[in-house]
Amino acid sequence: MTEKTKNGRQGEGGGRPPREFSPAEIDTYEKLAAVLTKKQCADFFQMSETTLREVEKRQPEVADAYKKGKSNAVASVAQSLLSMATRKGNVTAAIFYLKTQAGWKEGADTTSDTETPSFTINVSRREPVGDMRITRGS
Repeated sequence: MTEKTKNGRQGEGGGRPPREFSPAEIDTYEKLAAVLTKKQCADFFQMSETTLREVEKRQPEVADAYKKGKSNAVASVAQSLLSMATRKGNVTAAIFYLKTQAGWKEGADTTSDTETPSFTINVSRREPVGDMRITRGS
C-alpha cells in the first residue's frame, strides 16, 4: 500500500485551486441576478455563498455583473410601475411609487407644532363644471 504525500507544508498548496468564473459564467450570473439572491446563485453554480463571495473578491467583474443585472431588473420594474401609475391610471401603483420614492406615508401624524391652515372650497352651480375656486379660510 502506498501512502499519499502532501505537496508542501500546511498553507502551501494541497487544497483545491481557487474557483474562477469564465466569461460565459459571468454572463449567466448577470442574468440570474435579476431574479435570484446571491445564495440562490451560489446554489445554481454548485458552490457555497462564501465561495461565491471569494470569487467576487478575486474577480471584480463578477461582482460588477451581479450589480449590473440586479440594477437593470430594478430599473425595468420601476419603469413598468411608473408607466402603470401615470399612463394607465393604476392608483395602487401610484401610491406605492409615491411611498417609496417621494416619502409618502400612511397614517402620517397630523398634529404638529404648526397649525394646518383651513381651506374653503366654493363651487358655484352657475360656473362650468370643474371651475372651482379655492380660498384660504381665516
